[in-house]
Amino acid sequence: MVGHHFMRVDVLTGGLSLAQMQQLARDASAAGFSGLVVTEAGRTAYLQCAAAALAVPGLELLTGVAVAFPRSPMVTAQTAWELAEASGGHFRLGLGTQVRAHIERRYGSAFEHPGPRLVEYVRAVRACFAGFRGEPLAFDGHFTKLSLLSAMWSPGKIAVDDPPVDIAAVNPWMLRAAGRVADGVHVHPLNHPGYLRDVVVPNVAQGATETGRDPSAVQLIVPCFTVAGDTPEERAPWRELARTQVAFYGSTPNYAFVFELLGRTGTTEAIRERQKAGDFAGMTKVIDDELLASFVVEGSWDEMADRIVDRFGGVAERVVLYPAGMAYASNREHFDRLGAVARTITEVSR
Repeated sequence: MVGHHFMRVDVLTGGLSLAQMQQLARDASAAGFSGLVVTEAGRTAYLQCAAAALAVPGLELLTGVAVAFPRSPMVTAQTAWELAEASGGHFRLGLGTQVRAHIERRYGSAFEHPGPRLVEYVRAVRACFAGFRGEPLAFDGHFTKLSLLSAMWSPGKIAVDDPPVDIAAVNPWMLRAAGRVADGVHVHPLNHPGYLRDVVVPNVAQGATETGRDPSAVQLIVPCFTVAGDTPEERAPWRELARTQVAFYGSTPNYAFVFELLGRTGTTEAIRERQKAGDFAGMTKVIDDELLASFVVEGSWDEMADRIVDRFGGVAERVVLYPAGMAYASNREHFDRLGAVARTITEVSR
């Protein structure tokens, strides 16, 4: 295993009760994981991060990602500020746009121009951080204007740095935008080595270079579907979980190009045809074993650490084990063994 590039390995989680999240934080830390990446769906990512921060001081916590637009930049900045303080400076704010239907019809918020809106949102959050440290609040954006922050309404200075701000990005425009304004990029779970090499890395680097930033200052946070086990029977359920998720994500038209990079044009259309027919088993059948192999890291337990480093070393600062949160609920031995893999990677890559 190459030891030139330090890599952290996290659990992907979300949707737990606050008490469950506190227990997961304790168990993940004990198992060997670096931190938790908390998704946001039916439950709020920020409250779950607060529960974890108070349970295990020093555990690294990331929203991966929290939905930006329904909350004003000030509300998000205040929440992130308190989480930075509660975690002892181990919180990263990850933000995403979500999709129009959810933003407009579930949250009742504005969605127009989501890319530029998110870029401005990041800058507005940073302006709030500066205001909390005592600078005048004067942010005059296209979507947001902020000019009032008296001492009474500010959380005030904290003893740790401003939390890093990461954004979710899939397409080249958003990846370049991340390179320009973000501290990190949450790469989509639907990723493969060619997509990382040919789309993610060069576009983030281009955006960073355009604004005089060092591309290495932008962390890549990359989810990984692991298919681990010493027997075919042990690996089978995790391979099928990955197949189901690849089909689910692959049904989104915006992600069709990720398959096209593999020479598999028409994959998204085939998935969508079966989806519209209500044939959910048929959706997963579109993802044959050869195609699936591009999206998973598979091997015996002794091979997993090397295979994850071979795939992501030199590219990702953080690898997020997608099945780990599900294993925590259904197969604790599998979770603990993934934690041991995580510990091996962080120790050897130092």
